[in-house]
Amino acid sequence: MKSIASHQPQPSIEQCHSKEQDSLDEMPITKHLIILRRHLFKVVAALLLVFFCLLPFANSTYQILSEPLRAQLPIHSTMIATDVTATFMAPFKLNFFVALLVVMPYIIYQIWAFVRPALYQKEKRLATPLLVSSISLFYLGISFAYFIALPSILHFFIHISPETVAPMTDINSYLSFCLKLFLVFGFTFEIPIITLLLVLIGFVTTQQLKEKRRFIIVGCFFIAMFVTPPDALSMIMLAIPMWLLFELGLCAAKILEKNK
Repeated sequence: MKSIASHQPQPSIEQCHSKEQDSLDEMPITKHLIILRRHLFKVVAALLLVFFCLLPFANSTYQILSEPLRAQLPIHSTMIATDVTATFMAPFKLNFFVALLVVMPYIIYQIWAFVRPALYQKEKRLATPLLVSSISLFYLGISFAYFIALPSILHFFIHISPETVAPMTDINSYLSFCLKLFLVFGFTFEIPIITLLLVLIGFVTTQQLKEKRRFIIVGCFFIAMFVTPPDALSMIMLAIPMWLLFELGLCAAKILEKNK
């Protein structure tokens, strides 16, 4: 004999999601904070683990970072340390930055795990490729800065110095310069994702972006003028990728609009 429960209709996906959303809405703020703290502990633990694993290689990592500069320096010029602690602190800071880059996908995953229950099914399907693309573009921006932008900028600055001046860069100053350059290019390469998100949330349309293209191009050069070193080469090497990345995001947004 079949049970009565077997004849009861099964809840749909929308009903399940509605119940899940209601349970999230009823969850007290303290419960959200406890869950957030759990994710933060995982992030900190992963960051410290990678940091201490990479610490024995800190000096070698700095050697790799300084290779573009050492390749441009004259024969009798070297890097210097103007502070007693600089020889220790510079590789230490760089090691933390590298550890942060290595752990970045895990950090993004933990953020995703925290906000995922509050998203609709369509948002979940869209969020995964956006997150993967944003991480990939960030790494691509740092790679572009290290392999292309940094050698060109260093070549420009070293070869315009007077012949009577022997360039000897402080290791802390060089590290700060590189980290700033990496972060600027890393976040700049997120422009396609930002453009796509602005279209998705309805803040702008692709037609509006096409109409404002000339102002956006001028804005790219204006922003690059302030966030790069004070030379035309650095500005151009940042502004042109910003413009091309905007065009890439605009094309992706057009494809998404057609699919809708």
